[in-house]
Amino acid sequence: MSVNIVAFGNERDGFSEDNQQPSLIWSYLRRSVLISQIDSSLSASHVGNPVFTEYQACVFGNVRLVVHDCPVWDIFDSDWYTSCRLIGGADIIVIKYSVNDKTSFQELKDSYVPMVKKALNHCSVPVIISAIGARKDGVPCTCPLCTSDRRSCVITSEGVQLAKELGATYLELHTLNDFYIQKYFGGVLEYFMIQSLNQKSSEKMKKRKKTQKSHRVQPPQLEQPEKMPILKGEASHYNTDLHNLLCCCQCADVAFYPEDLSTAVEAHKVILCSASQLFMLLFGVRSPYGAQDASTVQLARSLFAVQTGDPCPSLPPGVPPCAAPVRVLVKDSAFCSCLPDILHFIYSGAFQWERLEEDIKKKLKDPEKIEHVLEKVKCILKTPGKLNTVKDCKSHQIKRLYNTSLRLFFNTPVLADVIFKIQGTTVPAHRAVLVARCKVMAAMFNGNYLEANSILVPVYGVSKDTFLSFLEYLYTDSCCPASILQAMSLLICAEMYQVMRLQHICELYIITQLQSMPSRELASTSLSIVSLLKKAKFHNSDCLSTWLLHFIATNYLIFSQKPEFQELSVEERNFVEMHRWPSNLYLKQLADYRNYIHSQKCHCTVM
Repeated sequence: MSVNIVAFGNERDGFSEDNQQPSLIWSYLRRSVLISQIDSSLSASHVGNPVFTEYQACVFGNVRLVVHDCPVWDIFDSDWYTSCRLIGGADIIVIKYSVNDKTSFQELKDSYVPMVKKALNHCSVPVIISAIGARKDGVPCTCPLCTSDRRSCVITSEGVQLAKELGATYLELHTLNDFYIQKYFGGVLEYFMIQSLNQKSSEKMKKRKKTQKSHRVQPPQLEQPEKMPILKGEASHYNTDLHNLLCCCQCADVAFYPEDLSTAVEAHKVILCSASQLFMLLFGVRSPYGAQDASTVQLARSLFAVQTGDPCPSLPPGVPPCAAPVRVLVKDSAFCSCLPDILHFIYSGAFQWERLEEDIKKKLKDPEKIEHVLEKVKCILKTPGKLNTVKDCKSHQIKRLYNTSLRLFFNTPVLADVIFKIQGTTVPAHRAVLVARCKVMAAMFNGNYLEANSILVPVYGVSKDTFLSFLEYLYTDSCCPASILQAMSLLICAEMYQVMRLQHICELYIITQLQSMPSRELASTSLSIVSLLKKAKFHNSDCLSTWLLHFIATNYLIFSQKPEFQELSVEERNFVEMHRWPSNLYLKQLADYRNYIHSQKCHCTVM
């Protein structure tokens, strides 16, 4: 017998310098006297992308304890299927947060608690909400007119209200010592563990009594359908793509120079403008934030000077204007010497702040100059009207924010240097983004092809809506198909341009949608699963085609009655017949049992 615990959230203070303190789950496992063995390892399905850590131990003598600790909430954004599977298999759920991280708590309350509710789907799984840490501002004031403490820390009433929304048990642990871990948190956790074990034992006894209730001939047991093949998603390489773009300097349209014009550092307007309002002002792009920040304007003038005039007036005919990079003089010598490191920081996602600090310290030995350059970087990446987004937020929060910044330039003519003509309409785009995110387009725009020197590029074989969804993925690293058919069209487009991760995302969407269909809807739908199978095979989607064959076999009684079933090839039909559910053996046993019951019936003696 086993107990499965799933823990979500990070109990560490996001503003604290000490990130080596032990986690709540690890502290409980290490301190609890009930644990006889602990085995900590990454889950095999997430090697290289450790979104959760798995602990295994023995409790109460011979009960197996399995704990999945998910410190980063991004698992709900990147892998909804795995998140639902973890919650669906949980006997106890623990949600953790730091009382000194109000931003993280607000994100938990607004974004992720509704997702947890949806995944629970009215299941009676006990939930424990643990508020960790002592409030740095002291005891919050209870006066309704005083809100100073409420802004910097999470007060008790907010945690209690969150627990009420989830029907959870609320705990406050001021520190991770023996009392709070063993007696307080451990006592509540072990109570729910015992409740779960009692419930499982009761269900096991009921099943045993049913099997021993009657010795007469039992009906045949319907075996479980064969497990469907599991399709694993591919990790995102969004920031790596943009960083590689900076390293190879393809499609560069900006060149930064020191005042002596000795060296040049090339970059891309669309990437810089998506990261900072300062570069929007510098390159004449309209700010999306309305009124300009006076400090940003002053900083832009003190750091940079755009050189007027065309530095390369004799361009070959047909070459787009972006082929001549805009010259920008960097007035600050210390900032200019660190500019390559700063650009690597921006292109890598703007969340590796510690690495940027180390690189600048190696280059500049003067502490005052180091602090001066770092402050300039903070001001450049500051969002007007909001808190500074550099170093003051958790890395995964900055990463999520940065991944959506290029959306500002999706399907807009601002800074666009290529126009796609599709179905009689035009779609503007940016070569830098296309080259960074798609190898086929990189070859198309940098090779010996007509598109390399053309601004207008025709697109064939794809609808406008599908192509727009494809471009949206290239810009934002996310996509939301409206239907299974649209997902299949997007999958075909992704295969055409060899964007494998988008192809996997579409496969997962189709599988998830089909799995959620009730049998009645599956029987009445006009969607042809066999047609999806044919398209998946034709476009080299081996994982999806294998899954669809298993899906047809698992729902044999539904699909065998549809006309499309006759369109299966001989090889496919043989596979479906071999793996069909219910099997022919079960149907034969069921027919024999019905004949036996019919032969044992007694006729009424009165009649």
